[in-house]
Amino acid sequence: MSFHGNFVSNNQRLLYLLESSSKFRSFNRTKCLHALAITLAPNLYQPIFFSNNIISLYASSNGLPMARKLFDKMPERNIVSYNTMISAYSKHGNVEEAWGLFSEMRGVEFYPTQFTLSGLLSCVTLDLCRGVQLQALSVKNGLSCVDAFVGTALMSLYGKHGCLDEVVLAFEDMPRKSLATWNSIICLFGQHGLAEDSVFSFRELVREGTSLSECSFVGALSGFENEQHLEFGKQIHGLVIKFGFDYVVSVTNSLINMYAKCVGLCFAEKIFQEVPVRDVVSWNTMIGASAKSENPKKALEHLVQMSLDGVLPNQITFSSVINSCTTLQITGFGECIHAKSIKSAFESDVSVGSALVDFYAKCDRLEDAHRSFNEIHEKNVVSWNALIWGYANKCSSTSVYLLLEMLRLGSQPNEFTLSSVLKSASVLELRQIHCSIIRMGYQNNEYAMSSLITSYAKNALISDALTFVKTSDWAFAVVPSNNIAAVYNRFGHYHETVKLLSQLEKPDIVSWNTVIAACSRSGDYKEVFELFKHMLAIQIYPDKYTFVSLLSVCSKLCNLAVGSSIHGLMTKTDINHCDTFVHNVLLDMYGKCGNIENSVKIFEGMTDRNLVTWTALISALGLNGYACEALERFRDMEFAGFKPDGVAFIAVLTACRHGGLLREGMELFEKLKKIYGIEPDRDHYHCIVDLLARYGHLKEAEDTISRMPVPPNALIWRSFLEGVRRHRTVQGRVVDQ
Repeated sequence: MSFHGNFVSNNQRLLYLLESSSKFRSFNRTKCLHALAITLAPNLYQPIFFSNNIISLYASSNGLPMARKLFDKMPERNIVSYNTMISAYSKHGNVEEAWGLFSEMRGVEFYPTQFTLSGLLSCVTLDLCRGVQLQALSVKNGLSCVDAFVGTALMSLYGKHGCLDEVVLAFEDMPRKSLATWNSIICLFGQHGLAEDSVFSFRELVREGTSLSECSFVGALSGFENEQHLEFGKQIHGLVIKFGFDYVVSVTNSLINMYAKCVGLCFAEKIFQEVPVRDVVSWNTMIGASAKSENPKKALEHLVQMSLDGVLPNQITFSSVINSCTTLQITGFGECIHAKSIKSAFESDVSVGSALVDFYAKCDRLEDAHRSFNEIHEKNVVSWNALIWGYANKCSSTSVYLLLEMLRLGSQPNEFTLSSVLKSASVLELRQIHCSIIRMGYQNNEYAMSSLITSYAKNALISDALTFVKTSDWAFAVVPSNNIAAVYNRFGHYHETVKLLSQLEKPDIVSWNTVIAACSRSGDYKEVFELFKHMLAIQIYPDKYTFVSLLSVCSKLCNLAVGSSIHGLMTKTDINHCDTFVHNVLLDMYGKCGNIENSVKIFEGMTDRNLVTWTALISALGLNGYACEALERFRDMEFAGFKPDGVAFIAVLTACRHGGLLREGMELFEKLKKIYGIEPDRDHYHCIVDLLARYGHLKEAEDTISRMPVPPNALIWRSFLEGVRRHRTVQGRVVDQ
């Protein structure tokens, strides 16, 4: 039987094939269907209907050029033909073609429908100006009242451009709201960090009695970011269970993410273990949260378990795990992850590649970082910044070359790029970069300007750095003001430091620390503690830099009572967050205030000691009359593998001179140059001359002074003459007896 013989049967078969193709869309299947439709064209019933459907199939199977070709050849078109093509171009982000067809459609007197406008409004590249025109057209034609399509699409457009007031107005003006409309506003509020508004909208949706969808829960949970939102999160978690969405993986993933942000890793881990279904997003959520936590090693453990569960990692997985390796500085594991990313063909992905560049740069392997950078197919500003930071941190001029290359290739640097380059810029390059900052419009950017000030100060161009204070027309924000104050502080202009920062409306902890440090260095110790009291009164909580300044003042005043109080406050605010540097200052304070027991106790409790730690303990023991113990600790330090420096030798020689350990002191002085290659300075000579003169070895002391490579200062002569006077006094007493 001829295929053309039965008109009704042929059309029914074609309709069946069309329905089948719409369920299983592919470019080749659509081409075959298109060919069949051409063959049957003379006998085809509803040819526009078939052509519109074939256009839709082409557009959804990466065949947009073929769809347009068919559209252009259609002898007749209807509104659906135009809507289909406009939606296709909009989905592909081609706003100019979509807008051109929209204008053509109106030119041939087809009136736009709600599908026309919603299709255009959903285009990711549509600008606000055209969006407002479409809104006006929808109001004029009454399309916003027909259904929720146009209003929902309009809300998404405004939300994408950050116009939340317009989103709310569009939402309130809609006479009919669908579930998609409610979900849209809930999500938009959540994405912009307005958790309370998101929850309010969610509650209104529940009161409407509309059946909730997974997007309702995902949207509401997306806005919860800290402990304040935990109660909301728990309430929504209860509703998730009540409505049976705890088996929907996208909802459970949102719950895991919410608990990770609001409570911490432990609770998120508990929820993660309890969920019935886990996909790659579930694992990525846990791995990403672990990588940012205080225990980034957990991210590596999750990766291993993920592989055992048979879930294949994707780009996000690799990026997060590489970031955890960067934090932990585990080069071996990082290289292993790099190898796995190559095996999975992700090494050229921009997110994985950027993470690898950052990893190798921070592990001081710039060649590997550059090689990973070259592997990235489509580099973005994050990739460039990671590599530029690596070279700038090494003070390499390559960072400036990379900035020029970045500009040549059409990539736009941001404030972080410019800040990194400024670290390694020479004086000439610094001025050129300053010009670029102004040309790119970053002259009012806090981060860029702060880096510029620091760079001027670093290159000893102090007058240029301070010019910003005098010539700037705009009121300085906190961060640049802190940087200027740091310049003043560094060069001893303490009153200028205090004057500048006292003008800030809302100084941050860095501002307070800078002022406290300035007062401490200028000797205004009373003001230091007054500032600290005021800082606590306005609920600015101290950090380790605050404690260091306060403890240093206590050391200078030998005020054990206040020093102990500061120590108590540190313990109350969790001393575990204080690093080795803070513990060293605390140990030194107790030593200088005469409480050697606490100095030793702090030393014994430290798990991470450095050369300064040992030196501080030796000095504390020596100052408090425990010369033998100081010498013993010095030997323990050597045995532990620490190479003593000039300061450590001054500490132990001082202990010997106070404790009368003449032989041991002379032996140490010999080791200073012969074994450790340290050239003795005036302080070392002062210790040894005082030791010899104090215990009657005047001839040896005089010989030591005569052998000094530098002229003796008044302190050395005073120690020698006091030794002479003491010796004559002793001799006089012997003669009298």
